[in-house]
Amino acid sequence: MEDDFELIRGSGNVFRDFGRPNANVEQARAILAAKIIRTLDERGLSTREAERLTGVSHSEFSRIRNARLRHFTLDRMITILEKLDEDIEVDITFRPRNSLQQALQQEIIA
Repeated sequence: MEDDFELIRGSGNVFRDFGRPNANVEQARAILAAKIIRTLDERGLSTREAERLTGVSHSEFSRIRNARLRHFTLDRMITILEKLDEDIEVDITFRPRNSLQQALQQEIIA
């Protein structure tokens, strides 16, 4: 029996793989949201308890839990983690996009 599908390796960023215009920002927000959710779960905090602890509205925690992240800035999410007493370390790497990198390689070959 022959399979009718092709296996394609992802880029590591599902938002980029689906062609989203702000894929890197969406990926960063998703990573921060996952950390916030993990912190709440590890401490057994409800959104109301998290609100009392941090002063951040329980509705914001609910939006994070439901992955409704488009209105959150990265700095807001980092601030929420800091209010949960989490240490934050951000590492940003810059590299050319594949299309630019391929164009530059073609110029070198030509």
